[in-house]
Amino acid sequence: MSRTVVVVGGGYGGSAVAKALDAEADVVLIDPRDAFVNSAASLRALARPDWADAIFFGYETLLARGEVVRDRVVSADPGGVTLASGRRIGADYLVLATGSSYAYPAKPVSDSRAEALDQLRATHEELAGADRVLITGAGPVGLELAGEIKEVWPEKQVTLIDPADRLVPALLPELREELHRQLDALGVTVRLGARLAADPAVAPGRAGAFTVALESGEELTADLWFRAHGVRINSDYLADGRLVERTAQGQVRVGDTLALDAHPHVYALGDLTAIEEPKMAGVALQHAEVVARNIAAQLRGEPAGAHYRPSAHPFMLVPLGPRGGVGQLPGPDGPVLAATETVVEHKGTDLFTGRFAELFNTA
Repeated sequence: MSRTVVVVGGGYGGSAVAKALDAEADVVLIDPRDAFVNSAASLRALARPDWADAIFFGYETLLARGEVVRDRVVSADPGGVTLASGRRIGADYLVLATGSSYAYPAKPVSDSRAEALDQLRATHEELAGADRVLITGAGPVGLELAGEIKEVWPEKQVTLIDPADRLVPALLPELREELHRQLDALGVTVRLGARLAADPAVAPGRAGAFTVALESGEELTADLWFRAHGVRINSDYLADGRLVERTAQGQVRVGDTLALDAHPHVYALGDLTAIEEPKMAGVALQHAEVVARNIAAQLRGEPAGAHYRPSAHPFMLVPLGPRGGVGQLPGPDGPVLAATETVVEHKGTDLFTGRFAELFNTA
């Protein structure tokens, strides 16, 4: 008798799990959006509108057998989920893969592909007319955004500010040195140990000259700004506690099989998990592989035998446009610096677009 696997969230990890189990069970993938978004490429789509269409993949091509439901889950329990429409979907296995939200333009706001495209193109026009751009947050998103802007408009003044005293402090010192070198070569101004006293009066992504004060009292003037910080975990549907208690950050604790301790048929993956590690698409895809293997084993009547072990050292690829960037990879004796050529080859050139074209059968 076929079993039902309900996957809540059609992002990186959720889509991969749904695809992997499509031939093994009756898969139901639930997401309020009408298309998967490869948000790793959204910053390039902002700077280059010819990229915009390429970051969206319709869910209709993902599954051969399973069902995709465009709705929002408002409650989950050990037996299934309840949708905003009032529909109830029972589950033999439940996968929580709702990820996180991030400030636009790193992740589109709208659930509609057409509306998200319109917003990206409108913001591109605002950006095109701005001579001075301020980016608050010099983490990977802020760095990548600065690189994409400079690739298209090398003449623009781009300033990155961050309250930390070092760029990406968890990574190798030589990586930070190389980042500074490349940013200097691009003409990007980096202000560390700096925080805005208050947000600019102009909305993010909207052109309009403004002067803003730092907490130090110094003032900065720009024509447009973007916020590149502030992750919010998408877990409101778990707030009633019927399935699991969340952490203070809104995350879910899992064991090394990525199942909930109290419910071995319920799994969580990606940003939703309380695992201490970088929150990245690559990590969500690793989680998805473990979850899919464990559910497949359980469907065969076997124990969940796949275990997830987070890397002892953070790994990351940070492209600065399609031709630059730095990275840190795991090595036999600890993390090693990834050459620019490696970053360009594995991420910078297409920002994983080819990988997801294969996943969604559109390659």
